[in-house]
Amino acid sequence: MPSIQPAHAIAGAPTSLKPVPAALPGSLLLLLATAAGLAVAALYYSQPMLGVLGGDIGASAREVGLVPTLTQLGYALGILLLAPLGDRYDRRRIILAKAAVLCVALLAAGAAPAIGMLLVASLIIGLSATLAQDIVPAAATLAPESGRGKAVGTVMTGLLLGILLSRVVSGFVAEHLGWRAMFWAAAASIALAGAAAWRGLPRFQATTQLAYGALLGSLGQLWKRHGALRRAALAQGLLSVGFSAFWSTLAVMLHGEPFHLGSAAAGAFGLAGAAGALAAPIAGRIADRRGPELVTRLGTGLVAVSFAAMAFAPLLSPHAQLWLIGASAIGFDLGVQATLVSHQTLVYGIEPGARSRLNAVLFTGMFIGMAGGSVLGALALAQWGWMAVTALATASAVGALAVRVWPGARAAS
Repeated sequence: MPSIQPAHAIAGAPTSLKPVPAALPGSLLLLLATAAGLAVAALYYSQPMLGVLGGDIGASAREVGLVPTLTQLGYALGILLLAPLGDRYDRRRIILAKAAVLCVALLAAGAAPAIGMLLVASLIIGLSATLAQDIVPAAATLAPESGRGKAVGTVMTGLLLGILLSRVVSGFVAEHLGWRAMFWAAAASIALAGAAAWRGLPRFQATTQLAYGALLGSLGQLWKRHGALRRAALAQGLLSVGFSAFWSTLAVMLHGEPFHLGSAAAGAFGLAGAAGALAAPIAGRIADRRGPELVTRLGTGLVAVSFAAMAFAPLLSPHAQLWLIGASAIGFDLGVQATLVSHQTLVYGIEPGARSRLNAVLFTGMFIGMAGGSVLGALALAQWGWMAVTALATASAVGALAVRVWPGARAAS
């Protein structure tokens, strides 16, 4: 177990119990990055499997669309209601408790006999998968100040790779072993990560004695006080509407006319997420040199163009449509992740002593958008078809761009 000391760079920073090492041990950094990736992956395993899952348990397309909706909503609620506890209690205990709950919820999802139990399990999966948002500030606390950026960047890369690989792996496993096997394998991975965290993570000292209600109240105060925070949360939330609408309906769309593709093909589109993993460090460097505001505008613009390009799909052959969808997925994923990194840069500079709670507000807005996108995407696909999903995603991205370029946005940022 590494030795660490209280962080002293900012008031109210999380503290731990022992002296900080010259560098964060590579084994511990790998543990944090892997655990964050596995936790956040639990949010996305279901998406490529929706086409086969619904038929197996006798659920309609609209009912199945609620699975990713409740998962994302649970994550948003978890960030809002549970993330502030990291300042009040030992973060190690919180991570271990959430890992245990997540493991049980994934097992329940894999054993669900009908849609009702699966929906309940999906909500709990979202709530407990927020342990990823406890791991990132843990990395910032454990690392020395000179290596903090590298440590957080490494953990974020693990988190993004979890998003990327979750769809690819779940599509493949569901195709060959069934969708239940994917949930059970996910539960096993979380159990292993939890055991490693129990052995490898140090304890963290609470940094505040505020009551739970006061912690939550401070989130509202930060929201009212900072226009830059409101703009960042709104813009990222709008981007998330289109992002989630696309990914939560893709498997169902590919399952039907004219493609008739299985869950493995839908999962393969998740490889486009590699662009997002690559965009994170690049966007950070550009934000450092040219300012994060420029990157938010470039990122939201790229997302809008990428979604709008899919409107030309009906003019193409089915084979060409697949290439267009893949290229668009690369473009919008890169734009979404670049904008997120830049929004985090903006938000973390507002009040250094409240970074955990500022992060909670930003990600709450983001995952409310995710949940809204899932349900709106499912409704649009069921009522009007894939082009309606494309129109929804394009409109939400244009709205995010408007938030970033609206007069006064620069001053607020």
